[in-house]
Amino acid sequence: MRESGILLPVSALPSKHGIGKLGQAAYDFVDFLDSAGCHYWQVLPLTPTSYGDSPYQSPSCFAGNPYLIDFDILADRGWLSHADYDGIVWDSAPDTIDYALLWEQVIPVLRIAYQNFAKRKPAAFKAFCTAQKTWLPDYALFMSLKDAHGGKAWDEWEPALRFCQRETVAAARKTYSAEIEFWKFVQFCFFTQWESLKQYANQKGIRIIGDIPIYAAYDSAEVWARPKLFQLDAEKKPIAVAGCPPDCFAVTGQLWGNPLWDWDAMAKDHYAWWLSRIGFTLQLYDVVRIDHFRGFERYYAIPYGNETAEHGKWKKGPDYALWKAAKDTFGTMNVIAEDLGNITPAVIRLLKRTGFPGMKVMQFAFDSDAENPYLPHNFETSNCVCYTGTHDNHTLRGWVKSNAPETNAYAMRYLGVKKQKKLPQAVLCAAWRSTAKIAVAPFQDFVNAPPSDRINTPSTLGGNWIYRTETADYTAELAAKIREMNQTYGRLRQPESSESN
Repeated sequence: MRESGILLPVSALPSKHGIGKLGQAAYDFVDFLDSAGCHYWQVLPLTPTSYGDSPYQSPSCFAGNPYLIDFDILADRGWLSHADYDGIVWDSAPDTIDYALLWEQVIPVLRIAYQNFAKRKPAAFKAFCTAQKTWLPDYALFMSLKDAHGGKAWDEWEPALRFCQRETVAAARKTYSAEIEFWKFVQFCFFTQWESLKQYANQKGIRIIGDIPIYAAYDSAEVWARPKLFQLDAEKKPIAVAGCPPDCFAVTGQLWGNPLWDWDAMAKDHYAWWLSRIGFTLQLYDVVRIDHFRGFERYYAIPYGNETAEHGKWKKGPDYALWKAAKDTFGTMNVIAEDLGNITPAVIRLLKRTGFPGMKVMQFAFDSDAENPYLPHNFETSNCVCYTGTHDNHTLRGWVKSNAPETNAYAMRYLGVKKQKKLPQAVLCAAWRSTAKIAVAPFQDFVNAPPSDRINTPSTLGGNWIYRTETADYTAELAAKIREMNQTYGRLRQPESSESN
């Protein structure tokens, strides 16, 4: 079956509260996907944002983003009144996300909700806390301690807490017990709302593509509470950090700065923590995109303290051993492997051994010659997902503008268009026309969005993850246009699943 989807982070949905939420606009987008005949909504990570406002630099590998909790749903449950949040200024501009403002405004509103919730906690709250016991207590304590320390990173706390001394941590759990309950409540709200939204999407026949970032942030509950999972020294400082070597896109490489997993230590318990994470994510989404898949075969280690990624070394990762353990535990997994970057024969062998579909990105297809592996005629198998671009790429309009003249000239010849302004639509159609079993495009590419609407520019700070849409963007005409594309190229979702509504 040939399928299609749209990539749009929840944060980019229309909202009068500064950022996309898990409320009515999310349900409306599911209806839009249904009308367009699509199969998938790719949402990107749902984890809390931190450094650089990125969900790939999160204080937790498991928690949900508090900013996405819908206030109207909380009001419907009697935990808020509209006066608690509707009179607040939530953004500095209606087309961007102001994360600093959200940090100041969202948590106080959620504290009001908690005060009302705490008067009569539903039985479902205790069941949720029990179900999430492997990560929730540490995360709730971590966030409580961050608040108590004015938001400082854990490596700036007093030594006894920094090194998680047992007696000190036990005392902190008692001291901050009320605050811990608040942070558990926040997660209860998020996952309750997410589960309802996902159930609605599934009833419509729409499946959710989520994301597992390969690395954890240094300032995270995982690194603080489980340092043995990482390559850290005796002072809990990274020995080396993650990134990518120099290439034609980044002359000094990409310095991500995340601590590296201690794969040798993890192998001793058969990757138990990673299996827990994979299992959690497989329940959270219908399909999981594995970020930086090549890092499981070999990962790039940059000595801690280096200011660029130029002097790192490739080191052996767990390779197939992790994925064999996952298959033994979970059986068949609906996974997409993000196999972009420096792909070696060993990575290709790993991908084939797992059987996971890889990614083909059309924006990478036209900068060389007819042998380019991202050109549709070179797709070796239909077991892949063809993207016009990802969250790390330009919009198609921005891509055309940034291209070298010879790249656009080749793309025009290949796609059979005479005018450069026609390239974005031609690339979109080429992805849908390809043999890939799934074709996905960011929402921006369907509306020919300008360069300013890209989601993220890797290895930069500021101006990322702020893209927002408006209700007026989701027209019946646009849904009909996408539906026609799906029908033309044999990707139209069959309507029988919508009968359950």
